Amino acid sequence: MISQQNILPATPMGATLVTGGGATFRAWAPRASAVYVNGIFGGVPHIGPTDDLLLSKDANGYWAGFVETAKEGDLYHFWVAGTGSSGYKRDPYARELATDAPFPASSCIIRAADAYPWHDASFVTPDFANMIVYQAHIGTYAIGKPGVASTFLDLIGKIPYLVALGINVLQPLPIDEVETDPSMGYNGADYFSPDFPYVVSDSAALTQYLATINGLLGAKGLAPIALNDISSGPAQLKAFVDLCHIYGIAVVFDVVYNHAGGFTVNNALDDQCIYYFDRAPDVGNNNDSLYFTDQDRGTGGLSFALWNNDVRQFLINNARFYIEEFHADGFRYDEISDLISMNCDSGWSFCCDLTSTLRFLHPRLLQNAEYWPGEVGNYPKSTPSIVASTAAGGAGFDVVQHDGLRAAVRSAIQAAAGGQQASVNFDSIAATLYPQGFAHGWQTVTCVENHDIVKVGTDQRIPYLADSSDRRSWYARSRSRVATGLLLTAPGIPQLFMGQEFLEDKQWSWDATSSYLLGWSGLTSGGDVAMVDHLRFTQDLIRLRWNQPALRGDNVNPFHVDDSNRVMAFHRWLEGIGQDVVVVATLAEATWYNYSVGFPRSGEWAEVFNSDVYDNWVNPMVAGNHGGISAAGPPMHGLPASASIVIPANGFVVFAPA
Repeated sequence: MISQQNILPATPMGATLVTGGGATFRAWAPRASAVYVNGIFGGVPHIGPTDDLLLSKDANGYWAGFVETAKEGDLYHFWVAGTGSSGYKRDPYARELATDAPFPASSCIIRAADAYPWHDASFVTPDFANMIVYQAHIGTYAIGKPGVASTFLDLIGKIPYLVALGINVLQPLPIDEVETDPSMGYNGADYFSPDFPYVVSDSAALTQYLATINGLLGAKGLAPIALNDISSGPAQLKAFVDLCHIYGIAVVFDVVYNHAGGFTVNNALDDQCIYYFDRAPDVGNNNDSLYFTDQDRGTGGLSFALWNNDVRQFLINNARFYIEEFHADGFRYDEISDLISMNCDSGWSFCCDLTSTLRFLHPRLLQNAEYWPGEVGNYPKSTPSIVASTAAGGAGFDVVQHDGLRAAVRSAIQAAAGGQQASVNFDSIAATLYPQGFAHGWQTVTCVENHDIVKVGTDQRIPYLADSSDRRSWYARSRSRVATGLLLTAPGIPQLFMGQEFLEDKQWSWDATSSYLLGWSGLTSGGDVAMVDHLRFTQDLIRLRWNQPALRGDNVNPFHVDDSNRVMAFHRWLEGIGQDVVVVATLAEATWYNYSVGFPRSGEWAEVFNSDVYDNWVNPMVAGNHGGISAAGPPMHGLPASASIVIPANGFVVFAPA
């Protein structure tokens, strides 16, 4: 049954359908004594380690063969005979896993690489400086049925909401198959397969989702798709990315290349995954496990053996897979600091190879490294070197996660909750408005909430920090507006975490059955007025960032900071162009009237944003500047002009030349 027909040195890994019929199979198992393909091909079972199912091994430890009767949708496994054990292994490159048996005994499914009718040929990934990122967890973002995880197709239904919000980059938490469900996604096992809970298999449900998809396509003048186009897990993920692109939203995938597995007790990885894939003897030393080393990142997950070129290629192939088959616009790389710390020189060179390869494939790709220099042990690298080009000795990433502004803003909000007499450190915020040591502000991704910070058992959401006794009080509402306002008017790529935009005050859990889920009902008619008002605030603040190009630029001058008054003011502008913007914020609990601040030029300035307007929209008692001010005063705060303005309590105002 197995032949070497269609087998070439460039035969892809995994199962690949061949034009004219059949499929090739290829796996890496250098120490195995035999590798067989088992499955149901053309409706006929082929089971067992028999000679007619044996793949052929090359000099580099790769086993390959062709099955003429294999077709789209067929189930298969590899049977690996090693010197330590023998048994089934899932294909590390499987595009989808089946529900024929409970995970981890699931079979793999043969899927075509091009089985979806894309519509996104005209989509262009945004410039980094123009990005606003929205981070969401697929399984808990758009739950329709209580206690059941939401899916890729559920999130398609939220695309109009995201468009109205104004973000242009969606960053889902990891979506590949994991060792445990429910999960945040950071304990991956099958790097090419979408996670089971995120895939819809019920045909009646698929028909309803198809109507939503075709409605969104029709609204853009595009032809409808058929039910078969979304029948598989990979196709549903493709439809999700496709619809995001059609509606102007880039998709950045969160990938975990520093480790695999984890979050389980005494069983970091299951027996049928890539762990000891060639079934060499397991003598308790994970350096013998083919893909891994004995380095553990503290969650049971093992570090990839990045000194091994075949392991490196596996991960680079995974990233290429997301680009080529799912039209990825970028990656958020989990814990690159861990990766480097556990692999040292090989980790650094892997990063260089990875970023260079992907940059060649997709020049506009966003490569975002989560890198914390305090975690790299005896192999320290400065954060700016992570985003330096490989030609200049850097790792070649574009941006890094940055916690400077996040820590300063969260600390200030929590301190302000201590009352008017508490000390609030605006100097710290001023010092972190621009990320020190970086050539461009957009080389950092900033936030005030994210999945790690506000998950159950860690820190709290901003409204809780603002007023833990009443997370819907004026104090909570107004201080939360200040936090988001500082984020969206500062340099950097701002990132929102799901729910932040509508004043979600609960920590979050990745478990769809938990009580820590997004309070979408508050946005419905008769729901939570504070949530509705805060959503409008966030939408308009994002539009302000789009309408004022200086807010997306690099230049910032915090020209006035007064901790005693709890006031700060900063100037944003574009070099050689101007388009000045002045932001003045306070965490004082009373409104400041006739407060004098400097302005970068004299003349009329429009009040283009006032956070106080959004309290009990439209606030009938708004404290503001009647639409504008005249900067006719003398030089002040190092600027050539000044004006007396009104700063609403626990609020901020934004001015631009009239």
